[in-house]
Amino acid sequence: MSGWLDVHAHYVTPYYAERCRAAGHGTPDGMPALPEWSVEAAIQVMATSGVAAAVLSVSSPGVHFGDDSTAKDQNARDLARHVNDEGAQVVARMPDRFGLAATLPLPDVDGALAELARAFDELGADAITLHTNHHGRYLTDPAYDPVLAELDARAAVVTLHPTSPPCWEHTALGRPRPMIEFLFDTTRCVVDLVLSGTLDRYANIRWIVPHAGAVLPVVAHRVAGMSTLVGAPVDVPNALGRLYYDLAGVPLPVALDGLLTLVGPNRLLYGSDFPFTPAPVVAGLAEGLRHAPALQAVSLGLEPSSPAATLFPRLATKAGERR
Repeated sequence: MSGWLDVHAHYVTPYYAERCRAAGHGTPDGMPALPEWSVEAAIQVMATSGVAAAVLSVSSPGVHFGDDSTAKDQNARDLARHVNDEGAQVVARMPDRFGLAATLPLPDVDGALAELARAFDELGADAITLHTNHHGRYLTDPAYDPVLAELDARAAVVTLHPTSPPCWEHTALGRPRPMIEFLFDTTRCVVDLVLSGTLDRYANIRWIVPHAGAVLPVVAHRVAGMSTLVGAPVDVPNALGRLYYDLAGVPLPVALDGLLTLVGPNRLLYGSDFPFTPAPVVAGLAEGLRHAPALQAVSLGLEPSSPAATLFPRLATKAGERR
């Protein structure tokens, strides 16, 4: 068996961490601290968990830390440029081991469009990462249509990542938002993409939904049924079956089976969530997945015609060269 592709791997540069702390995000989304990251640490985790290559992205809180003022927008543009340049340099040094899902400075749409073009045309990014909401504005916000249109025109791969929802102060009940709020915000965002028709309007975007689909397998049929009461019926399970799903988080012993009642095994991808998930936990979760009966015939690597190879052809080519 060849090594897996990790589509949910993060990186934290020293400068990014410094800017997060300066903006009050030293304990992002209620977690104890920003984790440290290095290429060497990432390679070690990949070796212990059987990962051949990893697609790097910036996690929550992203790069835009303030309101929509000109100064905040410029700061976000500068920080997006920094993290994307740093990620691209890692890929350039080890093109067979790493890919890049570039960050955009949303909700600054003009800045996002400029950085999107630079990421693909100059840096050779493999994907774009988007958060479920950007300062409370979800991806169906009409202001974001130009960004989605450009992603659609490029048939881009988008790795979706949750962040704290609006009014988390009232819903998280003092607990870290990744505990349950992240799962609900992913579910809210994807359901909104489906019911609004956004997935159909921008059908060329290839979405990767994190954390084994969050709560989507549980609510998909309920949402479909309720859609008949509030408007035109929507075949929500069918729409969700066209997306891809990473297995970051805790997919065993329950979530994976639920997800496979909704989508086929050819929609699954591996995700570690390192370094926000500590290395020993990553290794333990990966070991569990390797022995999961439901995954014995599933390809999570870069073999020809695998989901990972379909979405990340550059990395698949590099894997073929290694083989």
